[in-house]
Amino acid sequence: MVNIKEDAQLNVLNHSSAHLLAHAVKRLYPEAKFWVGPVIEDGFYYDMDLGDVKLTEEDLPKIESMMRKIAKEDKRITRVELSKAEALEEFKDDPYKIDIINNLEEDAVISAYRQAEFIDLCRGPHVETTKKMKYFKLTKVSGAYWKGDANNKMLQRVYGITFETQEDLDNYLVWLEEAKQRDHKKLGRELGLFMMSEYGPGFPFWLPNGMKLRHAMDSYYFDVHERRGYVFTETPTMLNKELWEISGHWGNYNDNMYTSKVDDRDFAIKPMNCPGGILVYKNDLHSYRDLPIRLAEMGHVHRHEASGALNGLFRVRAFTQDDAHIFLTEEQLQDEIIEIIDFMEEIYSVFGLTYTIELSTRPEDKYIGDIEVWDRSELALKNAMAAAGRDYKINEGDGAFYGPKLDFKIRDSLNRIWQCGTVQLDMNLPERFDIHYVDAEGQKKRPIMLHRAMYGSVERFIGILIEHFAGAFPVWMAPKQVEIIPVNTEFHMEYANEVKELLEREGIRVTVDGRNEKLGYRLREAQMNKVPMQVIIGDKEIENRSVNVRRFGERAQNPFELDAFIALIKKEIADKTIHEIQKEA
Repeated sequence: MVNIKEDAQLNVLNHSSAHLLAHAVKRLYPEAKFWVGPVIEDGFYYDMDLGDVKLTEEDLPKIESMMRKIAKEDKRITRVELSKAEALEEFKDDPYKIDIINNLEEDAVISAYRQAEFIDLCRGPHVETTKKMKYFKLTKVSGAYWKGDANNKMLQRVYGITFETQEDLDNYLVWLEEAKQRDHKKLGRELGLFMMSEYGPGFPFWLPNGMKLRHAMDSYYFDVHERRGYVFTETPTMLNKELWEISGHWGNYNDNMYTSKVDDRDFAIKPMNCPGGILVYKNDLHSYRDLPIRLAEMGHVHRHEASGALNGLFRVRAFTQDDAHIFLTEEQLQDEIIEIIDFMEEIYSVFGLTYTIELSTRPEDKYIGDIEVWDRSELALKNAMAAAGRDYKINEGDGAFYGPKLDFKIRDSLNRIWQCGTVQLDMNLPERFDIHYVDAEGQKKRPIMLHRAMYGSVERFIGILIEHFAGAFPVWMAPKQVEIIPVNTEFHMEYANEVKELLEREGIRVTVDGRNEKLGYRLREAQMNKVPMQVIIGDKEIENRSVNVRRFGERAQNPFELDAFIALIKKEIADKTIHEIQKEA
């Protein structure tokens, strides 16, 4: 899928289409007021206040029809420059535009774009006429708090996308339908992986199948980390205010933290694992010979996200962060970054994911530490990337408040981009927490700290994988790896249970479907449940001490000697094999 924001022509076309949407809404609902309508990766949206009118998906064709009518009118789109006073007069009936204008400098020259009777604040540029916007589709409607603040009014957000040709639009709509079928919320319900409850919005409940999948991922994660020289820790969920003041979270992240009183002292549930990791480091004295020290933690964190932003496993209020905090010398930094990049490559390749890297630099505001330290940190990351021979893109101003970072953007089977892994270089928290190691001359020195995550949020990463594999997980991950289906439950159950017992001894997740249902029905259900391997047992299999195997997504059934089948599935689990059906899924 193309990234609309990064394609110059589609960017202009989609931003112009946001204005076309607002124009159409204004004609249909004259009392409508408008906030902002930006371009996003998959098109555009516009936030609007329609008073008592509540839009649904059924209203979108009516709005599209009006958009087409305005497009056919071929209205010229012209840029208008206004003084602040003129802009306040022009938009005097729209409090959302007035708010934008009031936040501008008194001597600002304010640009707007006009098409027929409709005018909107905008920097531009735009297409020349409304006729240029022919191939568009409104995709959904949702709620969004004004300015993203849950204390403000809930506005209505209408999403859409525009292409230059009908063919491109049609291809996108096919892709969109495929994405809907892969929706992790839908598949999560159907496959019994997770659930949400109104008793805890944004707090996922993991169901038995989901826990089996998580356990498989966790086991792999622990094994590969121990092989790479990491040790695991666990830090408390709640720590007191003083700690968060030292770390800078209390002043820079307080709005996203859950707080409480304990023994008349302020405490916060951790939104990040980093301060706890530093306390673990401070628990011992360290020599330069000990470094690098790699402390890993599967830490459960909580962040207060706006209710309107919650989205299945993609945006939650409680999640497990696969953190590692690495303490090292400046001389070790380059080699360690190269090692982490190699580690990321290993992890993502196991899931069939490719990635690109972005270097995020110091935010414009809400950062801690000296600019000189930031500049040194950013240069160190650039030098490490050059030494690793890796290309990267600069993402200005998107660093964490305590340091610059490398973000790993993975690409899934639908060609979507997700930010998951990160490496954040931190020279500030070691200073704030006054941590040391003893160098070769016996002098105290300050270590550098790297914050490193690979899955990112485990919950979000699993949501991505559900959609990446369309729920048809590789054998090693699948909650149920084998379904044994006896042809006749009266005559074939004994051997079916024997096969089950042999597989279970090898640690394979297996069940027997011994229901009194037709064979075809049970096979179809195993396919619907996306079980990687279905084993059919009949007279011939009992006689030959064999199994008949049908893989998910295939019609063919292949005979195996029982021992050969057990060896095959064990090898696929050990090798983390991804079959074509999962690559195509």
